[in-house]
Parts: sequence; C-alpha cells; structure tokens
Amino acid sequence: MKKTNPLWFLTLLVMLPQFVETIYSPALPMVQEQFRVQEETATLTISLYFMTFALGVAFWGIQSDRIGRKKALEYGLITYGAGTLTAVLAPDFTILLIARMISAFGISVGSIVTQTILRDTYDKENISKAFSWVGTGLSISPVIGMITGSLLASFTGYQGIFITLYLLAVLFYILSRKKISETYQPGKKINISTLAGLLSRMLKDYEIIRCCLLIMSFNVLLFSYYSLAPFIFREQQYSPYIFGYSSVILGIGTFAGAQFNRFLLCRNISPENLIRMGTLGAFFASAAVWGLIDKGIYFMIPYFFIVMAFSISIPNILSTALLRYKNETGSAGALLGLLYYILIGSGLISIGYIQNLGAACFIFSAAGVCTLILFKQKKEIIP
Repeated sequence: MKKTNPLWFLTLLVMLPQFVETIYSPALPMVQEQFRVQEETATLTISLYFMTFALGVAFWGIQSDRIGRKKALEYGLITYGAGTLTAVLAPDFTILLIARMISAFGISVGSIVTQTILRDTYDKENISKAFSWVGTGLSISPVIGMITGSLLASFTGYQGIFITLYLLAVLFYILSRKKISETYQPGKKINISTLAGLLSRMLKDYEIIRCCLLIMSFNVLLFSYYSLAPFIFREQQYSPYIFGYSSVILGIGTFAGAQFNRFLLCRNISPENLIRMGTLGAFFASAAVWGLIDKGIYFMIPYFFIVMAFSISIPNILSTALLRYKNETGSAGALLGLLYYILIGSGLISIGYIQNLGAACFIFSAAGVCTLILFKQKKEIIP
C-alpha cells in the first residue's frame, strides 16, 4: 500500500497518549492537596484513566473498521478535547475524575487508530522497523511530558496543565485533518457476532494472551513510577520541578533502548529474542529498585534499565502481535488493546494500594518472566 501518511506525524500521534499521562504526573501531589484526598485516591486519576482508556481503545478500534481510520481519529480527538476542558473547570475531585476518564476515552484513539494505520501501511518485513521509529518517539515523550508538567505545575498549578492539553487537542485535530489520509479498505461488515467470534478466537490464542500479559507487565513497571515517584520525591523534599527533571534519566534510558533495539533489528536479531532480553533485564533491574527504594532516590539508577528494557520489548511485542489478523486489523487491535489496558488499569489500581514502588516493580517484572516461562511450555505442548 502506498505510504501516504507521514511517519513523523504517526509517531507524534502514538506519543500523544503517553505525553498526556506524563505531563499530569508532577501535579498528583497538588491534586491530592487541592481536593483533600488520600494518596491512593489521588492515584485513581491514573488507574481509572487506564481502565477507561481500555474501553476507548476497543471503541475507536472498532469504529476504525466501520467508519474509517481518519474519521475515528478525528472524533476521538474531539472527545479528548472535551474531557480536558471539563478538567480545567472541575469544581471537585469527582468531576475531575470523570473529566480524566472522558479524556482517556478520547485520547486512546492516538494509540489504537495510529497503530492500525501503521499496520495497514507496512508489510511484515518492514513493520518492526517502523515500530522501532515509533519506539524512539516514545522514548522522548515522557521527558517532554514530565518536564513540561513540572514547569506548568510550579508556575500555573494543575489547571495550567489541563489548559495546555486542551490546546494540544485542538492542534492535533487540525493537523489530523490536513495530514492523515484514509488507509481503510472496506471488507466484511463488522457486527456484534463478528466481534464475539473474533474475541473468542483471540482468547484461545496463546500468543495473544502472552502478548497482553507482557504488555501489562512492562506498562505497570513504567507507570508505577509516574504514580508513586511524585510522592517519594515530595517525602525527600524535592519540588515538582526536580521530579520533572528526573524524567531526563528515564528519557535517556528509553532512547538508548529504542536505538539499541533498532541496531539489533538491523542485524537480524529476531523480535522474539529481543522480547526475552528485555523481560529478563527488567526483572533484574526491578530487584535492584526494590533494594534501593529506602535509600533516597538512588533507585533511579536501576530504573534507567527498566525503561531501557521497555523500549526494547514493547515495539517488538506490538509489531508481531496481530500478524495472523491482517484482514481484521482494526477490530483485532481494538480487542487486543481492550484486554491489555484492562490488565494495566487493574495492575495500577493494585500498586495504588501497595504504595511501595520497589515491591510493585518486583512483582510485575516477575509476572513478565513467569509469562515467558509458562507460554514457552505451552508452545512445546501444543502440536
């Protein structure tokens, strides 16, 4: 298929959901104080965000097969803008939480529809390399998000963050109308029975289940930092501004991981081997985070390697997940996203109650290793 959509803009669209989340992270302690809620209650604005994000992924992915990729993307950005505008005006925590959920539902379009456009555009031989460029973009989005968020939180409060996000919604809507071309090729009509059958097939597919568990493991590792680290920095008497700059360390790690991933792919190292490497690396780094969590902010050193492992593994997991669902990419991607974002949201709810970054990292990195072991055995058993 002709590559009519610029990869740079598709990369920005995939980066946008992560940017939206990380720009908010430095404001978590402010939200807690402003609305007088407990820390675990404040972190619900992140965990429930992901649960609603999961529903949005399913909805917009299905819509991309019904009304086309371009229209689904535009409607999602409008919904996201409505959510951020509501957050600016929220008079209490409940309204803020609802606004965050509306925003999450809308911005999920940047993940699922953009990935679907990429899968429409690139063949099996080139898609891993395309996703590696996306991984490079994702490596810098937390840095931009957290530094921007810390600056805005320091000078304008949390409302300045939501005003910025609303302006971004307007900007990306305008750019999407100008830059995105339709890649949808109409096939069979999508209906409830078709989706039910597709979901049934996917739930019986060990590769899909393995993919969802690994994505959950890595994303909970990453977003545990954004949920819990702001409070660690506050306890150590660091300002939101300093917390924002901690993202530079994470950004260097994710960028290094993305570049290392591209380097190894160009030397024909298989995506499967890269996934194994990243999962094991994240486990050992998480054990080190747990050991250092009570010794100031030295846990940032092993966290560098966690985010590096994230950047190595996630592009390879996503690029190979739906190769057997090429004729129903939008709907299959929607259901895949629904499954793994529900797992991510559930995991983040649990870490909100654990309230220990080191323990959370160890538990969920161990879950990734167990997934590799378990599903390797499944492959050996199935003829």
